[in-house]
Amino acid sequence: MIEAHNPIIGMDFPDPDVIRVDGTFYMVTTTMHMFPGCEILRSYDLVNWEHLTYVYDTLDSTEAQKMEGDKNIFGKGMWAASLRYHKGIFYIVFVANDTGKTYLYRSSSITGPWDKSLIDGFYHDSSLLFDDSGRVFIAYGNTDIYLTELNDDLSAPKEGGLHRLIVSDKGNKMLGFEGSHLYKINGYYYLFLIHSASDKWMRREACFYSDSLTGEFVGGDVLSDDLGRPPMGAAQGGIVDDTDGNRWSVVFRDCGAIGRIPVVVPVTWDGIKPVFGADNKVPIDFKMKSTREEYDYTPLYGSDDFKDCHWKDENGYDKTKFGSFGLKSIWQFSHEPKLSLIDVDKENGFLTVSTDKLSVNIHEARNVLTQRTKAPTCSASVTVDGSLLKEGDYAGLAIYQGNYIWAGLTRRDGRLFVVLTTFTSKENTWIVSKDEGEERCMIPIDGNTVRLRMDASFSKEGDYAWASWGECDSKVSDTEDKTIKKDCEMHEFGIKHPLSFRLDYFCGARFGLFIYSTKETGGSAKFSDFIYSTD
Repeated sequence: MIEAHNPIIGMDFPDPDVIRVDGTFYMVTTTMHMFPGCEILRSYDLVNWEHLTYVYDTLDSTEAQKMEGDKNIFGKGMWAASLRYHKGIFYIVFVANDTGKTYLYRSSSITGPWDKSLIDGFYHDSSLLFDDSGRVFIAYGNTDIYLTELNDDLSAPKEGGLHRLIVSDKGNKMLGFEGSHLYKINGYYYLFLIHSASDKWMRREACFYSDSLTGEFVGGDVLSDDLGRPPMGAAQGGIVDDTDGNRWSVVFRDCGAIGRIPVVVPVTWDGIKPVFGADNKVPIDFKMKSTREEYDYTPLYGSDDFKDCHWKDENGYDKTKFGSFGLKSIWQFSHEPKLSLIDVDKENGFLTVSTDKLSVNIHEARNVLTQRTKAPTCSASVTVDGSLLKEGDYAGLAIYQGNYIWAGLTRRDGRLFVVLTTFTSKENTWIVSKDEGEERCMIPIDGNTVRLRMDASFSKEGDYAWASWGECDSKVSDTEDKTIKKDCEMHEFGIKHPLSFRLDYFCGARFGLFIYSTKETGGSAKFSDFIYSTD
């Protein structure tokens, strides 16, 4: 047995769906506008997790998914997948809120390759059910939750098949039922849902059950707990059994700017009614059995010198380790990347990103390379060479979400400056702002290269980020006019910026490496020696 603590992952992995195949657990979570997308994690104990695979590199390659012009899919894209394993085949179903489509991926292997198809219709927060009778159903919806029978090839509703309203949460002014997870357990059908308390914002997990798919579903709330951080409740997830027959639920907990992070809750039974935790609460400490106690998990974040990668390799490589277009799998791009604008010098450890469009702010920057932040504290640092920046270019390191902070380089009147920019949106929480942000500091440098560092802290007292910088090279006056290297002496900007979770991105804060142009295209930035720390 291992000693476990909630939350199990201090990172943004929302809308989890977990299954077990033999002694291995697999989790799929929402990845929205990040590419590659539909990430699957692996665990042998439900507590420790590692990256396993991405289901797709690109989805439909629409103009918005590719960030053409000022188009984007922030806060949209892939949402709330259902993961199932049936008769030797893995199935994943999800909707994309930018295309309005329902996608079905199938594979005989959890690591792919995955066959892509569509299910006719739009099935919000859906859940697949392979019934004992051989029929297949999908539960879905918001406020009103429906059950629809699918045809044999799962391409559309079955003609003349079952279609009915299961439960409704009409009148809930906060959040009606959604996040369906449907199972058949011991002869009963169980539907797990998320919603809010009707009189205040507070996520709750509900469960309704019936002895048949045509009968009445009865039930109510089974989990209501903010884990000491009101009003950020834990909910939305299904249940899974372990190898000893115990059942557990994996749901997410709202946690401010860090995002929505998973927790594990034991599930017992009072007759046919499921009981979550003790007194409908999430345990902070619990014990869990592992099927591979000595297994060494690969972290879900990490440093990168950009030398160990397979960028533009033609030969096959291990996509569990290098799943982001040949970069390490810890990375994802915001939106579908334009690979022709990216180059990796693996010998010297340089990631070079160029521009081909004008942008008003970092929200419009193409090819932003991201990693999740980690609670309670984390930091990232990177060296940026701005020698190839053009007039009006910006490049650097960001804490990347709707409200952001970034430190970087810009070229003005032919000279390089270190800049700190912060932004807090005054727009509706769903709207991505076109505001340029507030320039807080501008410091001239003599050379071309700086070291940038971003620190973040996440707690119930507040979520904040701050930055520091150091000049890495300088010109010296001698007969050869050489450029000499020196250690970077870091300087804090002295500004602590509050972070917040907004629905415009609908993602937790991420570190982002970025470049964008405001006056002319074709500039480039070189990034090297990325260091991630949780000390």
